[in-house]
Amino acid sequence: MATMGRANSGPAYPERFYAAASYAGFDGSPNSNTIDIASRFSNDVALILYALYQQATVGPCTVPKPSSWSPVEHSKWKSWQQLGNMVSIEAMRLFVKILEEEEPGWYSRASNSVSEPVIDVQMNFCQHNSNVEPIIENRNSFAETKIISAENGGLMETQDKDVVSEGLGSIVVYDKWISPPVIGQRPKARYQHGAAVVQDKMYIYGGNHNGRYLNDLHVLDLRSWTWSKVEAKVVPKSVESPSPVNIAPCAGHSLIPWENKLLSIAGHTKVPSETIQGKAFDLQTGTWSVLNTYGKAPVSRAGQSVTLVGTTLVIFGGQDAKRTLLNDLHILNLETMTWNEIDAVGAPPSPRADHAAAIHAERYLLVFGGGSHATCFNDLHVFDLQAMEWSRPTQQGEIPTPRAGHASVTVGENWFIVGGGDNKSGALETVVLNMSTLAWSVVASVEGLVPLASEGLSLVVGSFNGEDMLISFGGYNGHYNNEVNVLKPSHKSTLQSKMMEARVPDSVSAIHNVTNPTRDLLSEFEVGHEGKIQEIVMDNIDTGHQKFKGEETTERIIATLKVEKEELESSLNKEKLQSLQLKQELAEAKAQNSDLHKELQTIRSQLAAEQSRCFKLEVDVAEQRQKLQTMETLQKELELLQRQKAASEQAALNAKQRQGSGGVWGWLAGSPPQNADNI
Repeated sequence: MATMGRANSGPAYPERFYAAASYAGFDGSPNSNTIDIASRFSNDVALILYALYQQATVGPCTVPKPSSWSPVEHSKWKSWQQLGNMVSIEAMRLFVKILEEEEPGWYSRASNSVSEPVIDVQMNFCQHNSNVEPIIENRNSFAETKIISAENGGLMETQDKDVVSEGLGSIVVYDKWISPPVIGQRPKARYQHGAAVVQDKMYIYGGNHNGRYLNDLHVLDLRSWTWSKVEAKVVPKSVESPSPVNIAPCAGHSLIPWENKLLSIAGHTKVPSETIQGKAFDLQTGTWSVLNTYGKAPVSRAGQSVTLVGTTLVIFGGQDAKRTLLNDLHILNLETMTWNEIDAVGAPPSPRADHAAAIHAERYLLVFGGGSHATCFNDLHVFDLQAMEWSRPTQQGEIPTPRAGHASVTVGENWFIVGGGDNKSGALETVVLNMSTLAWSVVASVEGLVPLASEGLSLVVGSFNGEDMLISFGGYNGHYNNEVNVLKPSHKSTLQSKMMEARVPDSVSAIHNVTNPTRDLLSEFEVGHEGKIQEIVMDNIDTGHQKFKGEETTERIIATLKVEKEELESSLNKEKLQSLQLKQELAEAKAQNSDLHKELQTIRSQLAAEQSRCFKLEVDVAEQRQKLQTMETLQKELELLQRQKAASEQAALNAKQRQGSGGVWGWLAGSPPQNADNI
């Protein structure tokens, strides 16, 4: 969502935007060459390009809504109006970014030449040789850095006084980002890729480079810091269909380690599918295969979050192929490979993409940040996977700035978030959230145009000498990166959140009750290794950094632990009292429930008797209706017989009259009268 920095080739903004607008067919007026644009781009892309152009050159949409009799103008107005108050420079960058995705290499075709990369690097040192071009892998601004430059654009190395190098990849400095000396062929620079760690190896798959989707797979050995490319094979769909499946290049997907496989879930492809597609890479056989799932799969998307919870994947949000933002929630059971959509209660997060999500206590899904087409967020939402309910808790500490495109990873109950940015710049701070207390704190900060302040970078957790380390790769901050940066979180990273918890008022409720608090805290600050406390580096705003003595730090930690222990014991007693009250209420509720059950049984018996009586009445009514119908039939037959009788009597009377009339005329004619018996 957010776009930071400047492009890696060609002119800077706004000249680059105007070059892109001219190439795309916009002539600088609201009535651009619509026919040419519509013939080159799909309707959805043409509408968003038009809206971004108007936003960049005119500003927010203030024109009246067109008549519905003009569907094209109405669609253009709606697309522009949806951008809200997006700033002009962000609209320019999004315009160029979408054009790069649709037509990679547009600038080369527009200028009929390929420009050399222009690297805009801001660093806190002076370049004594103007011919020296620093490479991008060491952009972090450290205190008291020493620069070693080489002629003809050679390697620029930094050495911090707190870093003690004892062999390849040794990292002793805590809470600072450094660039390890990696070797081997690096992957192509990219963003929106997937990353995962399996057995001291970091795998990188897919991504986006200059608008082109990738499908290559690379691995970084975290022991030797050596890159190598994985030559993967593709297995056929089935025996009946021996032709291999097509593993389409993708970006914006999620890479999840599961058993001996890497699962690639969702993501945008050049030819989008209707539903989410998944594929699996077998680490033993080195082969790709398509995941066959059951149930109603979610609509295809990218920029979603995919979180592994036990044997299920929880998918939230993202952006579909038509750039429609989503906030739906789905679950994929990895044992049955069955999809289920979650019908949640509560107010969900607004539709968004490029957010971060994490699971806490195998129950609570936390969602932070993300962005829409015009806005970036810094809100925190929690979804209870047992109650199926959304909530928005109160955040403590220094809440991070709004951002999208950031990466995150969890270490214990601490959630580290790196990179991303808003509509203006990249996020320079690495922050951590204690998921039990919901307290934020800053771990480290960088300066200048560095890969760590990029969108679409990846972040994973590795292990070195038994200690956790955060590893970032790639990203986009105006140009595409392929750098590796490492941060080893010290005890201070978790201590800051713990000390913040001690200052949180009692009214603030944590996500869940704390169990065995003393044991958990002591394990967090276990003093099993001598001298480990002395390695904690405490930041100082005035001097940059200074080291506290081990004894003073230990005393502070012990004092903090004692205070927390007393508070937690008091809290535990309150919880026990509340639990007792709840048990009493539960017993009363059970008794009341028993009475209600008996009353319900009585009502059911009465209802059954009433139903029986109603049934008998219905039978009687049916019999009466039948009798009534019979009486109506008899009445009709009686009326018919009466009419027939009347007709017969009338006919007999008429015949008698005719006979009497015939005798008179016969006498007059001389005919002998008939015998009376014959009349």
